[in-house]
Amino acid sequence: MTDSLETLERQRAEILRQMQQLGDMRRGSVVEQYLRCGKSPCCCKRPGHPGHGPYFALTCKVAGKTKTRQLRAGPVLEKVRREVQAFHRFRELSERLIQINEEICEHRRVEEQVVKKTSWRRSGKRSNRKSKAF
Repeated sequence: MTDSLETLERQRAEILRQMQQLGDMRRGSVVEQYLRCGKSPCCCKRPGHPGHGPYFALTCKVAGKTKTRQLRAGPVLEKVRREVQAFHRFRELSERLIQINEEICEHRRVEEQVVKKTSWRRSGKRSNRKSKAF
């Protein structure tokens, strides 16, 4: 709570501005894998050989289950990487936004609201409505 309220509000506005500029995003991670095949004479069996690949996949959790989508190197992979990176940046900014908002809440004083006591009094007129018997 060392920052002033005005500074915190400027920081919050800057984070919101950055969030607006993120563009398209998607959750998950892009993973790169090298795999060994099952063929015995293949070079991937040699020690120190990384394996076949790279193979790329987008993985994310949906409703508690991990979903995987295979990707090929090229423009689609680069697009997906940018979208995933934008999502990770969004999460970082969201966490910082929450921290700043909590600090702003701590800085603001509770305004004492003066509650005027109002006396409830009965009006001099009584209702002319009579209950009807059915």
